[in-house]
Amino acid sequence: MDFTNKIIQGDSLQILKGMKSNSVDLVITSPPYFQQRDYGNGNSGIGNEETEKQYLENLLAIFFESVRVTKTTGAIVYNLGDKYINGGLSLLPYKFAIQAIESKKVFLINDITWAKLNPTPRQDKRKLIQATEPFFVFAKSKEYKFNLDDYLQHFDNLNKRNGNNPNSKIGEKYFELINNSELTETKKNNAKKELNLAIQSVISGEINSFRMKIRGLHKLAYGGQAGGRNNQINNNGYSIIKITGNKLKKDVIESPVEITKDNSHPAVYPIYIIQELIKLLTQKDDIVLDPFNGSGTTCVAAKNLGRRYIGIEINPEYVELANKRIKENNFHYELFI
Repeated sequence: MDFTNKIIQGDSLQILKGMKSNSVDLVITSPPYFQQRDYGNGNSGIGNEETEKQYLENLLAIFFESVRVTKTTGAIVYNLGDKYINGGLSLLPYKFAIQAIESKKVFLINDITWAKLNPTPRQDKRKLIQATEPFFVFAKSKEYKFNLDDYLQHFDNLNKRNGNNPNSKIGEKYFELINNSELTETKKNNAKKELNLAIQSVISGEINSFRMKIRGLHKLAYGGQAGGRNNQINNNGYSIIKITGNKLKKDVIESPVEITKDNSHPAVYPIYIIQELIKLLTQKDDIVLDPFNGSGTTCVAAKNLGRRYIGIEINPEYVELANKRIKENNFHYELFI
């Protein structure tokens, strides 16, 4: 049966078992959190288990089916929230991730931190507000797609619009550090010449940026490629590390928590993050699967980006909601800065 561009109502585990192996390009989802919210399933379904152990067992059963249906060129992304039990954080997301990689069926590419811009306040005055959640990015093989140029592309576009200003204070701090260093006058002059060349490379667009290490002011690194830099610092008194290509793409992404317009679903993960991960991990016309489809955010994002989608959802009301969003809310969500 062809499930593409459809939302199937039913139990995730059973429907996944009926799908072909190696048939989807990306699984991206946010399962129900453990004993956190009412998703309309009464006392049944993932998240309503009596113990952590039962929750993890049920969740991992669906995860491993997600792995099976994913291609060797694909990725599996799970977003999980933590839970306070007996006054302390249980670290459930990380217990899940550890068991996932211990299976040897996947390895962890990245643990992306979602930094919430509008986290839910806590009444407990002896704990800080939880403002982050992990998005675990797993792969089955080293052949996984990874389109770094497409990820957070709006930041690159912003840099191009702003351009590099020759009159800016690029590298100014390094001149001060060189002057205040213990280097000889000859080595100070050589360091300033190299620093000026690096600044001109940034202004001309030859490189993106650079860092400078100066003997006596910066700690030496050990092992790997750092050995050559350490030799430069020992011999010349300094080393310049040139950074080429796009703006550094980090494993932290900021976004607000979202809600449906009519509050018809209690937990909507941000379409902005989902679109960025779909761009990072898939190509046009690839198939994106969400086994805990909920309000349909994954499917909306996939459709927006020219990907095919499959959603699985046990609650018929959420199936109806998701189909409505896909039909009416065909929009691109971007972070405007």
